[in-house]
Amino acid sequence: MRDLLFGIDVQSIGQKPYKSITQTEMEHGKRPTTSLSMTAKKLGLRVFPNANVYSGPLIGSHVGADVAADLLAISLDEKEDVVMLVDVGTNTEVVVGNRHRMMTASCPAGPAFEGGEITYGMPGYEGAVESIEIENELVKYRTIGQKTPQGICGSGLVDLLSELRRTGQMNELGVFPNQDEEFFFVPDKGMSLSRSDISALAQAKSANYSGQWIVLRHFGISPQKISKMFLAGGFANYVNTSNAASIGFIANVPPDKIEKVGNAALEGATLMLVSIKMRDVIEKLVTRIEHVELETTPDFFEIFVEGCMFKPMAQPDN
Repeated sequence: MRDLLFGIDVQSIGQKPYKSITQTEMEHGKRPTTSLSMTAKKLGLRVFPNANVYSGPLIGSHVGADVAADLLAISLDEKEDVVMLVDVGTNTEVVVGNRHRMMTASCPAGPAFEGGEITYGMPGYEGAVESIEIENELVKYRTIGQKTPQGICGSGLVDLLSELRRTGQMNELGVFPNQDEEFFFVPDKGMSLSRSDISALAQAKSANYSGQWIVLRHFGISPQKISKMFLAGGFANYVNTSNAASIGFIANVPPDKIEKVGNAALEGATLMLVSIKMRDVIEKLVTRIEHVELETTPDFFEIFVEGCMFKPMAQPDN
């Protein structure tokens, strides 16, 4: 998206090794950084013509400038203890490390937890079921804006899957007892979660699982030894972290070590906007981050299959 805005050919991003032209040029010594600057006039913005339009640097492949901004917002360049950043979305990014060593990966999760491919799925708009509890086989739900249920958004889906597992109404493979085909979470509106829905959610969840698990293994640390997990992004800001960990959506880091940081990319972008020093910090920082390519991991398929199960993340074998 950044390269499109600046008028750069993006064909290379869709082909292996999935790199921006700016990244390839930097690797060949043709530019000092993947950050971009252009005048507002040249970019076609209707502001002061000579205003400088700046984009932060890329980290690598599909780990872009938004994640670089995240890292500024959480001050990763100053951390002594090992922390973990998970920026949840259609493409989830994972970073593990501290000021001395950092690793990252991109997880193509797809749109299932954002409403896509799910029968009654929807984005987090008014009327979306955002949280669910099951007590004595009765479903208690809350909708955004306290409106009539229109569907279910990502945080509601995480709760529903976790509650179905907790109450024994779905096994870790995502199968209902008695070979049922669906579970009605808003019975009076006929809204249900089907087996095909669960299959789509399992694969989306596993992309997140696999990325986190592989980066943790590469780094050589278990979730329990992470000093802080930062959850970034709009969806992550509303998810029940205990429920998310119970189904393997996020690493099972101790709950008291999880911090939701919301739109950290916007905060980081603001730091770049107002401080030349911060631009220099992030441009140097990203060159020290090791990018882990999930698709070249020899046992990726086995990890992905494990990640499709609705249970807490297994201990990475270092």
